Amino acid sequence: MVIDVDDLDMLPELEELLPEIKETTRVRTRRGYHYYFSLNGEYVKSTNNLFGRSLELKSNGNYVVAPPSIIKAHQYVYEIPLSEMLPIPKLLIKKEREPAHCVKERKHKTFKIPKYHGQKVGCIRQVLSRDLEEGERNNSLFILYNLLLQNKNTDEYSKKLVIDKNGSLSKPLTELDLKKVCRKAYNCGCSSIRNKLEYIQCNNCEYRFKYGRLKDTNILIKNIRILPELSSTQRGIVCLLGTVFEGEHPSINNIAETAKMNYETVKNAIKALKEMRVIDEALYN
Repeated sequence: MVIDVDDLDMLPELEELLPEIKETTRVRTRRGYHYYFSLNGEYVKSTNNLFGRSLELKSNGNYVVAPPSIIKAHQYVYEIPLSEMLPIPKLLIKKEREPAHCVKERKHKTFKIPKYHGQKVGCIRQVLSRDLEEGERNNSLFILYNLLLQNKNTDEYSKKLVIDKNGSLSKPLTELDLKKVCRKAYNCGCSSIRNKLEYIQCNNCEYRFKYGRLKDTNILIKNIRILPELSSTQRGIVCLLGTVFEGEHPSINNIAETAKMNYETVKNAIKALKEMRVIDEALYN
């Protein structure tokens, strides 16, 4: 887990709230610092508004630029090494938002997971297994519906599963809200699912990395021999496309925002990668 501080004026206040940041692993970034903490099995919600301030907390499924990356002539370096990483401060642990594997402890109607196409897509099973809370029901059921369609379940059967799942919830959606969920098909990618559903755990999903290995079609595998020839920016983008955006085709703006890089820098790097035929010329615009 990483706390990203871009405004150094906020450090005194943050050090009062979390004195641990003075001693844990610290990385000097272009604009401030990254503070690393070990989750130690705890569940922590990512946020762009930590303590009501412009502070980012990046947890499971998120991405940060790490040493020895170089962005805009600035090299990311450890000022305090990884060996000094401290456990997550108790103040940041959100017990009220449990991960999916803890849901069985809650009191809700029994929902027997039915048969469906897409058994290896871990997020389908996680949505079906969870007693969805207010604030996550609409996105969860919308993504469930579309993932079922993407995995070759019929529209009728996909709607039936969504309706049955909604009926099993402690606080189900209204009929009107449920109709909005089963709307026009949308292509759900791994990164967009993680951004919308913070409880999703991707570690054991066989869909992205079969049996823990990258597939032959992965951009990193296909271009492994020429990676040393790429610039640090180009290499970073290829790594991002092969991991965070595996199987997806994000826009240049999306890549820039995720990597916290300048749009023009990413645009130029993408152009060069297309010229080298590392990526398809028709994609990543």
